[in-house]
Amino acid sequence: MTEPTNQSEKQSQSLTRSVSQAELQNGPQATWTIEDSEELYRINGWGEPYFSINAAGHVTVSPMGDRGGSLDLYELTNALKQRNLGLPLLIRFSDILEDRIERLNACFSRAIARYSYAGDYRGVFPVKCNQQRHLIEDLVRFGKPHQFGLEAGSKPELMIALALLDTPGSLLICNGYKDQEYIETAMLARRLGHTPIIVLEQIEEVELVIEASRKLNIEPILGVRAKLSAKGIGRWGTSAGDRAKFGLTIPEIIRAVEQLRSTDMLNSLQLLHFHIGSQISSISVIKDAIREAGQIYGELVKLGANMNYLDVGGGLGVDYDGSKTNFYASKNYSMQNYANDVVAAMKDACQQRGIAVPTLVSESGRAIASHQSVLVFDVLGTSDVISEIPELPADDDPLVLRNLYETYQSISVDNYQEAYHDATQFKEEAVSMFGFGYISLTDRARVERLYWACCRKILEIARQQDYVPDDLEDLEKIMASIYYVNFSVFQSAPDAWAIDQLFPIMPIHRLNEEPTCRGTLADLTCDSDGKIDQFIDLRDVKYVLELHPLKKNLPAEDGQFATGADSASHSQSTHEPYYLGMFLSGAYQEIMGNLHNLFGDTNTVHIKLTPKGYQIEHVVKGDTMREVLGYVQYDAEDLIENIRRRSEQALQEHQITLEESQLLLQNYERSLSRYTYLSS
Repeated sequence: MTEPTNQSEKQSQSLTRSVSQAELQNGPQATWTIEDSEELYRINGWGEPYFSINAAGHVTVSPMGDRGGSLDLYELTNALKQRNLGLPLLIRFSDILEDRIERLNACFSRAIARYSYAGDYRGVFPVKCNQQRHLIEDLVRFGKPHQFGLEAGSKPELMIALALLDTPGSLLICNGYKDQEYIETAMLARRLGHTPIIVLEQIEEVELVIEASRKLNIEPILGVRAKLSAKGIGRWGTSAGDRAKFGLTIPEIIRAVEQLRSTDMLNSLQLLHFHIGSQISSISVIKDAIREAGQIYGELVKLGANMNYLDVGGGLGVDYDGSKTNFYASKNYSMQNYANDVVAAMKDACQQRGIAVPTLVSESGRAIASHQSVLVFDVLGTSDVISEIPELPADDDPLVLRNLYETYQSISVDNYQEAYHDATQFKEEAVSMFGFGYISLTDRARVERLYWACCRKILEIARQQDYVPDDLEDLEKIMASIYYVNFSVFQSAPDAWAIDQLFPIMPIHRLNEEPTCRGTLADLTCDSDGKIDQFIDLRDVKYVLELHPLKKNLPAEDGQFATGADSASHSQSTHEPYYLGMFLSGAYQEIMGNLHNLFGDTNTVHIKLTPKGYQIEHVVKGDTMREVLGYVQYDAEDLIENIRRRSEQALQEHQITLEESQLLLQNYERSLSRYTYLSS
């Protein structure tokens, strides 16, 4: 993908493209098909082979890829709501996790057979990617046939790995900052049958390892992380190079070798590790890194190290936008391409030197965990730009209003750009006149309504043009509706806020209907950054998402009340439920989420496909208000007692009735035990 040279060009392209795919809002199409939705939301690109759209216009999930059945995500959401699991809801599909592990191992098996590679592959999952207990337990279970191991980057993660990893022959890679206790614990794990490899990432760790080995009389298995000169790209491009946070420079590696040699421990050095960044979008970067690492590996063998493993780290990307390009939210290679290049490059490097090939290790957390979870959330309401057809001004109305109406009437394909400037100028004049008291508040309101009507008319013309002028490039975003959604960006998609990570977002139903609205998403938090206004597109990003208008609730017929999954929505909302899904968010988001505005963890369910449909393996209830208040050192009983005392005081002062004070206390106590998100 060739990125636009500047922000203006990017926005201009997005304005044109968002409509050209399906010519949205240029008048209703005769029919809207699920194929139109597939193209618009690019689900066949990023979702294959797990997500698609069925004939009912609902997103379907095929947890076993092309090897098993599928589930209707909309129907599943309603079924879970009937079990009193409120939205937002994080749904984990255990079968997808198993399928990702099997696919990765199958790719390396095919590459090893293709290139007659004499070594093996031993994958490890970096615990930091998603530390949730049920997920790690599933991962260890699914990984046993492949001797799949774990990678720990901290002492708490090491505690998890030691307790849960029980796969014979699997590796336990010990990364991160280490103190004496970390190193001793890892060494002692050998007595339990583990294969811990302590990766030296700071030169000071060499002496700690030597001391621990002498103290415990245990020969460790050591690795060294190299700072490669090969550069990563994108957000994590600085993970490599001389100024990278972790790893040893070439002089430091030589120094570590000499220290180990001097203490007769060079035989312990068996692994070379490198990491050039997460989400590597270009295969050429991976090739360069492996080529350099292969040379370092060969030199370590030459220096007398007992080398047996090459750990290529993470970086195996996820195609978030489905474009299959080297754009930062995509990747221009497949999992099989990746495995082929790793295997072929190491075979060549070792053949040139006449040395045995190593066991290959990768830490592909993002590629394994991203697809397995879907966040489903509902829309609470919308804020739309008022742009109804304006009424004809009277002769005694302010001149600025009459001039603006004349501009509105004259808008055409020949003058729409000029008309935009005129309309903007008249609006600014009206604001200035109001400030000096020359027009009334009602007149100013009429001017603003007329201005937005002009913008709507101009936008409809601009959408039909091959090129959108620079001065109109923001019009699509300015005119977009705001969809208020029931989740917290900071809790469920922190990377979307912090580093502009793109995740596929789309409606999970009504996909056989034309989405005639454009919108951005605003979350529940009282923070202006609590929004999502960048979305995946075929080329770079787009700044609005095509959505459906909310449908008003219809009165129940024959005196019947709504029941089942939609009963709460019908009783509390003026519109029918409208569900959106955020996909490919299973890596990093859950553990990095924070409690901004005290919105806690979401309800989570683990779904497994069965011959008869599906089985709910685990339900992990989201945080209650009592729990999140405890995280910030509030005792719920103390809070209740404070409210009780204040109610009693107000009751004595006749500021509240007894019934009112009891209702207040009941609501207060009941709220503390409830989900932190809104009922839908």
